[in-house]
Amino acid sequence: MKVSITVNGKKSEHDVEPRTLLVHYVRENLGLTGTNIGCDTSSCGACTVHLNGEAVKSCTILAAQADGCSVDTIEGLSKDGVMHPMQQAFMENHGLQCGYCTPGMVMAAIGLLNENPHPTEEDVRLGLEGNLCRCTGYHNIVKSVLAAAK
Repeated sequence: MKVSITVNGKKSEHDVEPRTLLVHYVRENLGLTGTNIGCDTSSCGACTVHLNGEAVKSCTILAAQADGCSVDTIEGLSKDGVMHPMQQAFMENHGLQCGYCTPGMVMAAIGLLNENPHPTEEDVRLGLEGNLCRCTGYHNIVKSVLAAAK
């Protein structure tokens, strides 16, 4: 089936199998490998993207369901070589270690701030509970999100 999805502001059209997941479409059809595959069960959040402005786990969405929609990935955040404020906050506050979860964590954190621009530490911890990091104790991730909120 043919899908037409605007990804990071650019319209893309591809023939895909009806069972193609959005995460595979983004990675394989578009070559945008910042959206990671971590678990294939929707429990880690490494594949988080924004679908029509809402943070979603792209391993739970079929590419066919995103037909006609707008998708933003980690690659679309920086503009003209300038990092998004959340990316900058993660860098300045050491909100990453190995980096595998970071793209999904950043996308989820932006989604959180879109819904709650002035979160408490507890709000951040609850808001990101669907994204797993196996390297850290989350302290610097929470610190990064709170810094970006400022």
